[in-house]
Amino acid sequence: MLRLASETEPGWVRGVSAHLPDLVLDHAHCEKKAASTAINLIFRYQHDVALMPVLSELAREELSHFELVLALMERRGWRFGPQEPSAYAKRLHAAVRSAEPHRLIDTLLVCSLIEARSCERMRLLSEELDDPELAAFHRDLLASEARHHATFVDLAIERAGREPVLARLAELAEHEAAVLRELPREPRMHSRI
Repeated sequence: MLRLASETEPGWVRGVSAHLPDLVLDHAHCEKKAASTAINLIFRYQHDVALMPVLSELAREELSHFELVLALMERRGWRFGPQEPSAYAKRLHAAVRSAEPHRLIDTLLVCSLIEARSCERMRLLSEELDDPELAAFHRDLLASEARHHATFVDLAIERAGREPVLARLAELAEHEAAVLRELPREPRMHSRI
């Protein structure tokens, strides 16, 4: 269960299909950023020893996905390079409370929502893309994206309890849905719904 407050609108895959090199470039940057976020959390919360192995494994898996996307781009002759960051994650993180332990809990939940939205979008790409290789590529990543979403939620629950975490997750999911509605339509994994 992804716990998203909105679904991607029908036609999103059709809209991004005309810009697959840009979408896949964005996917590469998303995987790189996810690995970076896990590593940053390791440094910020090193006093929470139980977080270390989970976040370390997550960072390695995200870097592995980054490498898979890079290999796909190379096979297709698509160039990896810089990309203007999407406002999506920054706007989501704007809702993170500043005082601890709320900051950690909210950060974990924002990460879970990013993974959930990625999972939803990858499922749509796997089902609706006319490109069999790209559809299969995204289908192969679905399970790990769903697992990452669940891992972040579980980490938050271990630290703050089920009821308050799920209530806060519902609030942040509403925020995530609002953020998506305000974003431009562009070939991004986390663009407007």
